[in-house]
Amino acid sequence: MGTDAFEYYLADRSRRGASPAGSHSGAAGGAPCGDLVRISLALANGRVETARFEAEGCGAAIAAGAAVAEAVEGRGILEAAMVGPDEVADVLGGLSPQGRHAADLASDAVHRALTAAVGSGADLVPVGEGTGGADRTLVAMSGGVDSAVAAWLERERGAEVVAVTLKLWADRGTDGTRSCCSPEAVVGARALAHSMGIPHLTMDLEEAFRAAVVDDFLAGHAAGRTPNPCVRCNGLVRLDAMVELADRVGAGRLATGHYARIAEDGRGPLLVAAADRAKDQTYMLSAVSPRTLERLRFPLADLTKPEVRRIATDAGLPVASKRESQDLCFLAGQGKRSFLARHARLPDREGDVVDRSGRVLGRHRGHHNFTVGQRRGLGIAAPSPLYVLETDARSNRVVVGPREELETTRVVVRDAVLRRGGDRVDRVRLRYHSRPLPCTVHNGASPLGPGRHEELVVRLQEPVAGAAPGQTASLLDGEAVVGHGTIA
Repeated sequence: MGTDAFEYYLADRSRRGASPAGSHSGAAGGAPCGDLVRISLALANGRVETARFEAEGCGAAIAAGAAVAEAVEGRGILEAAMVGPDEVADVLGGLSPQGRHAADLASDAVHRALTAAVGSGADLVPVGEGTGGADRTLVAMSGGVDSAVAAWLERERGAEVVAVTLKLWADRGTDGTRSCCSPEAVVGARALAHSMGIPHLTMDLEEAFRAAVVDDFLAGHAAGRTPNPCVRCNGLVRLDAMVELADRVGAGRLATGHYARIAEDGRGPLLVAAADRAKDQTYMLSAVSPRTLERLRFPLADLTKPEVRRIATDAGLPVASKRESQDLCFLAGQGKRSFLARHARLPDREGDVVDRSGRVLGRHRGHHNFTVGQRRGLGIAAPSPLYVLETDARSNRVVVGPREELETTRVVVRDAVLRRGGDRVDRVRLRYHSRPLPCTVHNGASPLGPGRHEELVVRLQEPVAGAAPGQTASLLDGEAVVGHGTIA
């Protein structure tokens, strides 16, 4: 089609104009490049009934807007979720680098419109379609190797796969290329899904994530605690939202790239440690409800990380050797100190470092920069190593001492949830990747039944060198997670 196709779409005015009433819109581009494409989709019964576009800038942006509007009009939502810049460029008969940028903008605009539709609660498949007789699975894709292999394995077993990526955080101070849920991660995951022939949707949960996870993280540090945002995110935000989306796209299951297993004990599903103990993520999933567990699949449950990378290599997945992010998603590329100063208004503020007797040993730059059990960064010369024993937010003091003063065999846990009776708890994990410790749990009641408990006491059979307030206590029966709570 070449130049003729480009000129046709440049001249096409049939889909250019104002947004239809009740439509969902998305725009991409703007000041940096001077080109802007806006796509509006009117949906009916899981299909794009009408698509309209508006464009500003070069001729390529106008032609790409017209082409992508024509491409998605009349298609089902999941079909439209397959449209990417390659398809736009092909329709236009090939594009220069500037023209390719226009195809990227038009594709991104239509997917932002689909994101708005996802967030609105609109029907995403025709009413009554269900899975159409197919084993449809929604797969959480971050753009990394684990989620890509999870999607590949689901498709290999015969499932019809739909991919979803969550946008949880957008911050100019964050390196979005190193985050699993930034706008940059969304674009990368979408390109990966399309390269695998998988439709891709995005859920924008930034508001819920900020309220349930980031605000708690900020408040915790201000109060001298060390919260675990990943446990809260998995238990309160991301997995429940994606299970709801699975229902809306007619998928029976949600599959993720977590290293964990699910087992039944006759009373419902429980999380069980993954085959690869070095990668086991059951601690981070401790707060996921049984109702959500019933809908989850973990395709990597019995695989090791080297095996996952080998599968990705053999399958030709472009992320086979991609490095993993080690940062919290909203801290990617910036330090915790900088983040707290910007978002919690917790700037460096000098205070005393003291021992248990109150003797001043040195100075620090803010209690929120320390956590119980920390050894490095104290800046104090001492004949033997010193550890943070506690932090006092009110007085801005950090209390330190030798390891023996840090050790304890009693840990108080608040807001605890037991999935099984307390007599089933025989071990506890007090930090991610820490060794589970033999224990019993009590709260003065006998017997200690399943349900919510305002406070529990965990009695350890061996001392632990510091239990940081705010961290999660994952309560175990062998390798199965049977409860969780927050260290008080």
